[in-house]
Order: sequence, then C-alpha cells, then structure tokens
Amino acid sequence: MWNSDNEFQFDLNPYDSFMRKHLEHYGYYTAQTDKWRNQGFRHNFSSYAEWEKTYGYQLSSGSGSESDDSDLDSDEKKNADNKLQEELLRTTQLVYSYKDGKGMVPKLREPRNLYALAKELGPQQAARWPADIQVLDEKVKHIRYIPPDPELFYKPTGCEKTPMVRGEENGGRLVYMYEPRSTFFVRSRVGGLRSGPQKCNIELQSEEDDTLIFESRFESGNLAKAVQVNSTDYELWLRYDLYTNKHTQWFYFRVSNTRANKTYRFTIVNFMKSDSLYNDGMKPLIYSEKNAQQKKVGWVRGGSDIKYYKNNLRYSTSKSDKSFYSLTWTVKLEHNHDTVYFAHCFPYTYTDLQDYLLDLSNDPVKNKICKQRVLCRTLAGNLVYLLSITSPTQNSEDMKHKKAVVITSRVHPGECNSSWMMKGFLDYLTGNSADAKLLRDTFIFKIVPMLNPDGVIVGNYRCSLAGRDLNRNYKTVLKDSYPSVWHTKNMIRKLLQEREIIVYCDLHGHSRKQNVFIYGCENRHNPEKRLKERVFPLMLNKNAPDKFKFESCKFKVQKSKEGTGRIVMWNMGIMNSYTMEATFCGSTMGKKKGYHFSMADFEALGYHFCDTLLDYCDPDNTKSCNILLEIEERLKREIMVKLQKAASTSMPDINDINLSDYSSEDVESSDGGSDSSVSDGPPVHLQFTASREQNDPHACEKKPILTGHQQAHAKQEKLSSPSGGMKYTLAVKRPKSSEEHATQPIINDEKSEQRARRSDYLEALTNAYLRNGLLTQDQAAPHFRYSGNKVSPTIPFNLEGLCPHHEQTFAAQYMAQQIQNINSGVVAPEVSLTHTPDLRVTDSVVTSMAYSGPFDALVTPQLLLKGGQQAGGSITGCGGD
Repeated sequence: MWNSDNEFQFDLNPYDSFMRKHLEHYGYYTAQTDKWRNQGFRHNFSSYAEWEKTYGYQLSSGSGSESDDSDLDSDEKKNADNKLQEELLRTTQLVYSYKDGKGMVPKLREPRNLYALAKELGPQQAARWPADIQVLDEKVKHIRYIPPDPELFYKPTGCEKTPMVRGEENGGRLVYMYEPRSTFFVRSRVGGLRSGPQKCNIELQSEEDDTLIFESRFESGNLAKAVQVNSTDYELWLRYDLYTNKHTQWFYFRVSNTRANKTYRFTIVNFMKSDSLYNDGMKPLIYSEKNAQQKKVGWVRGGSDIKYYKNNLRYSTSKSDKSFYSLTWTVKLEHNHDTVYFAHCFPYTYTDLQDYLLDLSNDPVKNKICKQRVLCRTLAGNLVYLLSITSPTQNSEDMKHKKAVVITSRVHPGECNSSWMMKGFLDYLTGNSADAKLLRDTFIFKIVPMLNPDGVIVGNYRCSLAGRDLNRNYKTVLKDSYPSVWHTKNMIRKLLQEREIIVYCDLHGHSRKQNVFIYGCENRHNPEKRLKERVFPLMLNKNAPDKFKFESCKFKVQKSKEGTGRIVMWNMGIMNSYTMEATFCGSTMGKKKGYHFSMADFEALGYHFCDTLLDYCDPDNTKSCNILLEIEERLKREIMVKLQKAASTSMPDINDINLSDYSSEDVESSDGGSDSSVSDGPPVHLQFTASREQNDPHACEKKPILTGHQQAHAKQEKLSSPSGGMKYTLAVKRPKSSEEHATQPIINDEKSEQRARRSDYLEALTNAYLRNGLLTQDQAAPHFRYSGNKVSPTIPFNLEGLCPHHEQTFAAQYMAQQIQNINSGVVAPEVSLTHTPDLRVTDSVVTSMAYSGPFDALVTPQLLLKGGQQAGGSITGCGGD
C-alpha cells in the first residue's frame, strides 16, 4: 500500500516471504525500511497482478483439457504455478498490455539504447565538482536577451582614474574570501563539498548597512576575494585556475544588497596580460535580476570610467618579477536590494548545454537527425557529449559516400563566445531550411560541443582539472589525464579511416583582437594543396564581411603550437584544419564597426560557417578557382609591401613573384596567442607525486615495481654500479619552460605487440651486422636528439652505457645510415664516443625516429627518452624534423 509519504509499503499476503526475498535480491526492498526503493516497480507489479487474474489463469488451467489436469498431481501443479510466477517476476524484460478479449498480454520490452542519453536529466548527468569545493545549492539561470540597438564601444575620455591597490594592509576591509588551496584534483562529487558552503561574506550590522554582499560559488563563478576600500569602492581578486597559480581573464560574480542611484567602483587587481580589449572600448557585462523580472532585460554592456592599466602589485616568475594589471570601472545601479551579476562574456555553463541537448533529444523531428552519444567522461566524471548530425537513410551505400565535418568547442572554459557560436551552428544545422537539409544530405557532422566541462563548471579560464591547457596536449599519450582530447583525436582517427574529413574547426575566443578570424596550417610542401587552406577562410570573409576579417588570419605552423588540435589534425591528413577565433568585444568593419557583438552575432557565425561550407563544396568549382586567384594576388601584394619596407634594391615586378619561393613566415607575424609554455608539463597530480618522491629522504629505500623495459635499465645500472645498488631514477627533470620549472614523472608504458615485433627484427638485424663484422665498437654511433626545426650539436654517447635493447636500436640505425651513405657516396660524420652518465633512458613516452633510406619500411624503432614529450628524430645526428 502507499503511505502518506507517497512510498510503497508491503501489505502482508500469501506471497509475502517470496516477494520479500525476490525484491531484496534486486534491491527494490530492504527489511530495515520496509519500503520500495523503486516506485517504477509499482506499475509492473500491478500489471502482473491484473494479468495473473486473466491470462495467467487461462494459461494454467484453461488451456489444457480435463484429462491433462487429471494426469497432474495437485502438488506438482502447485509447484509448476509457483515456478511460472517466479520466472515471470524475475525477468525485467516483460511488459503487459491490455487487449480486448485477451486481457493483459505479456510482450518483450523494447531493447535499450545502450549509448543514447536519457530523455530527462538524472544523477548521471548532474554537474560534478571537486569534492573539496564549496558550491551553493542553487541553479543560476539568466534570460535570453538581445538588445534592440547595437551596443557601442566605450570611448575613453582621457580622465579615467587608475586607482592603485590598497588591500587590507592599508585600511581595506575584507568582505568576501573564498580561495581553495588544494594542490591537485583528487575526487569529485555532485554538489561539491559534502558539508555544504560555509560563510564567506561579512555579516550586515543592520538594515541600513549598505555594504555589498559578494558571491561566486555557483557554476562558472571565480571570485576569490573582495576588499572594501571605501563605502562604494571595492578591490577584487579573481581565483586562479584550480591547481595553478596563473590564468586570470574570465570573471563572473554577483553582488547583492545594492542601493538605487548609487555609483559603485569595482577594480579587479590581479590580471596578468599586459594588454586587453578593455583598452579598445570593451565594456563589462551586467545583469540585473530586477530588470530581468520587471523589464525582461538580460545581459547588457555597461559601465563607465573603464581603464585597464599596470598597478603596484608584483608577482614572481622563474625569470623575474612582473607587474599585475588592473581593470576598473564604475556603474550606477537602479534598484534597492537588487542582485546584479558581472561577467567578462555571456556565460554559457555546462548546465546550459545539457538543457539545450535535452531539448534536442525531446524534439520528435530533431532527434531523428541528431544522435547524441557520450564520447567519454572527464577527470571529475562529467560527460563529454558527441553529436552526430546527418540525414537518416536506409541505404548504407549513401552513408559511405558522405564526407565528414568535425567541429569542437570550449576547450578553454573561459571562452564562452565559442559556445554561443556552437549554439548558432547547431540551431541552423538542425533547422528545417533547405540549405540545412542539403548540408545534412551531403555531410556527416561530428560535433563535440564542450571539450572541457570540468573547467567550465569550476570557473577556470584556460585549464582542466589536470591544471594544464588541453589545447597543448592533443599529442598526449596520457589517456586518463586528458580524456576529452585523447578520445576526440581517437574518434577523428577512426573517422578518417572511414571517410574524408573536409573541415576540422575548433572554436575559440580571443582576448586581444577584434573581429573573427581563423588560424590555419600552410600546405607549403605540397604543390597540389598550396594556398588551398586559405580558400575557406576567404569565402567566410565574403559571407560575413562585417564580422570576419581575413587579414587577421594566420597560417604559420609554429613550433610552440604543435600540441594544438589544429596542428595535430593537420598532421593526421586534414588539409582544412582550423582554429576559429571570435573576439570577446566586437567588430571594426562594415555596419557593425564600433559595436559589441551580441549573443545573436555570435550565433550568426554558426550560420555563416554552414553557408560557407555549401559554397566551398559546390560541384561547380568556379567560385573556388576565383577565390584561389584572389588569394595569390593578395599574397603577392603582401610580399611587395614587405620588400618595400626592407628597402630592397632590386624590386621585382609583381607578376614575376614566384609564390613557391615564399611561405607564411615571410609575410606573417606570430598569431598572437598565449604562450604554450604557460600550461605545459605533466598533470599537476603526477608532478606533485614526482616531487614528493624526489624530496622523500627514504625514497631510495623503497623498491619500485618495475615492468617491461624498466627492468632492463635497472639490471644494466645494477651491473655497472660498483656497489651493485639500485640506481633506478623515479623522477627526472624536463627542460625548463619560459614560465616555470616542472618535474616530469615516469609513466609506465606497457609493451605492445607492435613494439615486440620491432624489437625482434632489430635484434636479428643487429646480430647479422655483428656476425659480418660491419659494426665494431670503434665506429661512431650517431646521437638522436629531438631539437625541432633547428640544427643542434650532437651529444656524445657511449654504447656501453646503454641497455641491450637500445644498443640494438643504435646499431640498426647506424648501419642503415652507413648503407645510405655508401649508396650516395657520402662519408659518415665523425662522432666522439664518450660516456654521458646523467642521460637516463626511461619508459615515459615513445619517441619516433624515422629513416628515409633503403630500409625505410623496416627500420622504424621506438626509442624511449625522458622528458614526457613525443619527438621525431633523424639519423643524421643533427635533430631533424
């Protein structure tokens, strides 16, 4: 029966003991509470009871003849009935429906979709926070609002104030403080800290106390501290990305206890970038809850006396001390006791994405063309969604001929504008327009709308909970530390095996430049593809001339960006591999010149992207050919300008310029992105573990568990040591970055079948060389060292200091080089052989060393070096690509 709490309790009946045992087994009932745990079982049980009265009775007694009944003993009949009931109750695959004349008829339940998402949000989809983070038990929701008139840039007057930081030391009053101090991520929980949020604000003294109450312990909020320096003036510190001591650009917080017609000043004092769009007229975003309720007005650009400048605070780096920068603005609030939010860009949270995807899945039309799957889970256990959008078809051959388009977004959690572009893209692609249907008929779209939900939830600007920039780790082999980028790359690799990928595009936001633009990859070494990577961006420029600026596009393949999605996918064979950057501010072109971008402007970029896809893949390639000719003319003019600035004595005619002699490096500057070294290195939890092991005075007494190739090195060092002691190194240092010193842990790498085959081959090859006297210890062995595109001197190396496996590797590579030199008539370089005791070879990461000689198809050994990075070497000994 159902009690007053709407919970089901047992009413004793003849089957009580049987039902208790059955339900306890399946978790529906516990003897301690005498309650049903699954209310959904109520319907199944009542359906079964109804079916038993009708159809069940016919099955046991009405379906057989009287002679059959007489043949059965009464006890046997009872046992058979009990067994039938037990089997029916045990299964979860039967459902019962009423049919006229037949009563309740059982049938098999429809099979579950093992990969699709539920039609409603449940605990599996709830946002998971680090378990030590305080989270308010509320859901912040903002209304959608598009201003009726474009919002102008702020025009500086030249009289803006630049207040220096006072802080608590100079009379300031601490009014809000919440800054987590955890070293690294350990575990997650829905709702964060189990004990709930604590008091982080000051207590108001009375109703007349007009001190503002600050708060940001909600999704994507990131305020760390607020200090009141006078009645209406507040200094604010932003929280750094969790488990780092850097990255401050995004901000999102709220104030309450406001007073009408009072002007407040807010100054954020711990920015690190030397320049900002706030110096170009950008205004912060403001959201008033009372305006939203009374006037239906949402996020608007506001504030005056806006200034971004260097302040009197400094912080230390590995090189020197640097200055912090401040952003200050004033705002006049309209209402008493209002709650007002401030943000760097229009917030788009993980919960917003889930609400949007839920609407898609519940739409009877859109869910047929948009299939939702879970690509993976993040470190905190949040879902990374993968959408597949295409027109359904019954003919499998039609699907085989479709080409693919891959779009990803929000790898940097503070770049909310990328999510609004993604929303516009999905809105258009799942719409009912003729062009949208043509796109779905032509392509298969693979979309990852939020690559870094962990960072979005906690309010990070750039990093994941690993404390690292995911867009510098697409080459990673650390699947468990960077799951979203690892699975995305793996998904794209499998997709490339099935079909061609026309475009890969990762959506981003840019904090220093106006307009929208693209970073691509120049195909300078392939004459058939040369300059073709620029066709799509120029087409997009023509379709959105007041938003997209082709002159801001860059196509250099920089060494510092080799771990980005754009370059990694380009190396996998996708010619049109892009990063599309949208400003946080607005446009400097056309009708939108001098105006901020609104939500609708960001969403419109999704439409323009789709429109450009149709132009680019038009069977009539006239437009593409004309665009390519225009690109050549543009590039020639840029080269002429460069030559004029260089005061060249012999100026060639523009028609005589051979574009194959030039590259993007000759005409383009740096792409202006953030320094990749700011967020490189191993995940912080591994770095912390390595540091602790290194600093532990008893670490040498611990015997590590060595597997695979590590055992070979341990034995080699033990034999070469005079004392015979273990000298296996648990942690090694990686090269210093420009911003930090990090420690690289050892990552155990299990032997794969492929490496075993290569090892067997190399062993046989080396033995053959030795037997024939082609390899002696007096001969020089080249040193293989990764050095990027620059030539670096060789480092002496002694074969006697290596393990047998690496001796075979060097021997095979050396002899392959000798054979190549003999064939080409080149004398091998002299390389000295001296021992380098501090060079340790570990099992951290695979480093490929390619050889382009006669044995190219065979000699491709895997050399394991310290450093934790993938690298390519050349047998020439000078560190080639």
